[in-house]
Amino acid sequence: MMQVNRIEPQEARQKVTVGSAFFVCAYDDDEKFRINHLEGAISLAEFRSRLGSFPGDHDIIFYCA
Repeated sequence: MMQVNRIEPQEARQKVTVGSAFFVCAYDDDEKFRINHLEGAISLAEFRSRLGSFPGDHDIIFYCA
């Protein structure tokens, strides 16, 4: 099983800004994504469609409000 780590919002933003992580809104609803979208984030639907194409050396950070 994969290990899940919690990080502070500032660390998440820094990782996304420098390009070492992908930011994924964990809501499976387009309206909730629209309401809770943070800059640089992709939707859960987009994440699922791109699964397998993410670089292995990047973190994937899920968030929900």
